[in-house]
Amino acid sequence: MLYTLLCYNKEDVVWSWSKEEDAAVMARLSVVHEKLVKEGKLGPSLRLLPTTAAATLRGGDLVIDGPFAETKEQLLGFYVIDVENLEAALGVAKELSAANPTSVYEIRPIALYVPESRPDAPTQTIKVY
Repeated sequence: MLYTLLCYNKEDVVWSWSKEEDAAVMARLSVVHEKLVKEGKLGPSLRLLPTTAAATLRGGDLVIDGPFAETKEQLLGFYVIDVENLEAALGVAKELSAANPTSVYEIRPIALYVPESRPDAPTQTIKVY
């Protein structure tokens, strides 16, 4: 089953890390990433730029700067994983959390996944439920 792991953190803290601190966190996360790739469980994943680079569309025509969420933590990235069940998805989230303990991971089953349809897109097989 496909799950998305939404990664939340305090972006002012994350974006204030030195290059060395950031590289250390990314190296720890890479260990988990490589394991998931070898197991054929990792789909698309990404790291988002800060909310200051974002825009929000409301009502179909009103565009405003940023997400303006009233939260202390912001969505900083996500993973799509293909695992057996929620327990397995929680296991992956726990591994990621151990690698980056300041982040919070929200786990959600995916209802619809539309893979790239461009003719030059890399081929990847992920089950769609």
